[in-house]
Amino acid sequence: MSYKILAINPGSTSTKIAIYEDEKEIFEKTLRHTNEELAPFENISDQLEFRREVILDAVSESGVKLEELSAIVGRGGLLKPIAGGTYEVNKEMLADLKVGVLGEHASNLGGRIANEIGEKISKPSFIVDPVVVDEMDEVARISGIPELERKSIFHALNQKAVARRAAKEMDKDYKDLNLIVVHLGGGVSVGAHSNGRVIDVNNALDGDGPFSPERSGQLPIGDLLKMATSGEYELDFIKKRIKGNGGVVAYLGTNDMQEVVSNAESGDKKAALIVDALSYQVAKEVGSMAAVLSGKVDAIILTGGIAYSKKIVGDISSRISFIGEIKVYPGEDEMLALAEGGLRVLKGEENAKKY
Repeated sequence: MSYKILAINPGSTSTKIAIYEDEKEIFEKTLRHTNEELAPFENISDQLEFRREVILDAVSESGVKLEELSAIVGRGGLLKPIAGGTYEVNKEMLADLKVGVLGEHASNLGGRIANEIGEKISKPSFIVDPVVVDEMDEVARISGIPELERKSIFHALNQKAVARRAAKEMDKDYKDLNLIVVHLGGGVSVGAHSNGRVIDVNNALDGDGPFSPERSGQLPIGDLLKMATSGEYELDFIKKRIKGNGGVVAYLGTNDMQEVVSNAESGDKKAALIVDALSYQVAKEVGSMAAVLSGKVDAIILTGGIAYSKKIVGDISSRISFIGEIKVYPGEDEMLALAEGGLRVLKGEENAKKY
């Protein structure tokens, strides 16, 4: 028996949808939302009905009837911290997504839209591995200041998906492996996966781990405090330096890593230094996660958009190959990862979790 699954991934100005028959994509479309279309809505939560109808129109164009769908899977939003896995959408989740319990973000619409379409055709709706997945060991939460606890915010959907993919290729169960997964994108997250749990990971959103094309990563705290209290910089400027306008773009004026690597290889010494520094910091973080796993590492996985760069992958690999086998899965196939999460539940390979 095969299953047809609709995957929904809302972004700030677009919504990606895809229909899968088991793991095979049979329809895909990115729905662009103009400023004029979004202007009437005071906040993202108010866009629910608009986005739902746009999605339903697109599905009708696909040739797949709604009634043929076995489940609808939405991108998980900023919920309260939860363990990884596939969660069936329930009233508690819908309430937290609606109010934005941990903040407003377009991904909060994923579970809500999935639920409305699912109820329309009496089929289950799920979310899979949202960014708030938190499986950290208690010892990993200690920061050094009691008032500031380390948080688990990372590319959970892609990290978990490629970890399972690697395990399958190794003819192993994900829950039986120790893996280090490195997501190289607009943000960089490096996670220590032990027996199916991400027991430690850098907060890839703001001020932890390696710098990235758009984020500062970990900073010298004393100097940051001096900068913030000097009176020379507005708080908003500093916040953007940490997230959005930090990292590579702060040094080079662009977050386009293809351009940066090309410039570096063409003799641009500053670009070359920044590329080397990014690879250096990522490798250093991998080393720290190897220590978390007591050196027992079955494989290191490099994924995300920057993993297409042979230069950066090569530079990182040259520093970490002594730790273990390196597997490279460029890009981030989030739509397939969403569908796979729903499929595992439909096939009875795992039970849907309750929020």
